[in-house]
Amino acid sequence: MIRVLVLYGEEPDAQQYAEHVELCQRVPGATFRHGKVFGAPMGEPEHRYFAEWEFADRDAFDTAVRSDEFMATGRDARDRGFPRPTIEFVGLD
Repeated sequence: MIRVLVLYGEEPDAQQYAEHVELCQRVPGATFRHGKVFGAPMGEPEHRYFAEWEFADRDAFDTAVRSDEFMATGRDARDRGFPRPTIEFVGLD
């Protein structure tokens, strides 16, 4: 399983993000989730909002990240002026 984690230091505008989610859900072969970060083990959390795509395997991930739909999500986030996120690719055994 592969996950793409998107971590925002501040929460994006709720209405703008709801529209963005519709685009994110079109990425082929992926499950998309998002929500508020509500805490951390010690002190305040470094991030305030997260999003993630989950893919069954590396082949599904490789296909999706080359898709027009995936590329469009990055352009859409930029054009909407969302805070610049930290993005990580994670492989799970």
